[in-house]
Amino acid sequence: MTPRSVRLDERGSTATELVLLTPLLIVLLLFVVLCGRVANTKLRINDVAHQAARAATLTRTPAQAEAAARSTAQATLASAGIACESLAVRTDTRGLSPGSTVTVTVTCVVGLSDLALLGVPGTRTFESSFASPVDVWRGGARPDPTP
Repeated sequence: MTPRSVRLDERGSTATELVLLTPLLIVLLLFVVLCGRVANTKLRINDVAHQAARAATLTRTPAQAEAAARSTAQATLASAGIACESLAVRTDTRGLSPGSTVTVTVTCVVGLSDLALLGVPGTRTFESSFASPVDVWRGGARPDPTP
């Protein structure tokens, strides 16, 4: 066998290798996208819990604190581009008096169905809590002005 005939036998091997490796490269790329999305969403949910807890500490009553935490969480998630299939915002006010803390726990279920080629489950649950202190120098609850 001459060197020229060996070289002719290898023609097309690059195309064959590329065809065999392409699915593996696509799965690897999808895995990198999945890891990036999970890390980014976890950071965003941490930020949502922080902002919701801070908003709750600025209110005067526990009912206002719960409403402020929920609306802030929804607005922050919307501005971050995160669509929760279900969202739970739990607010622990424990009196909401100056010097106390307000703890907000945000639970968001995010769909991963667009990455179905990886075989990942359809959803992933993210949860984060944050405790924020109530300002010591603020006043207490204001009385209702209506008689």
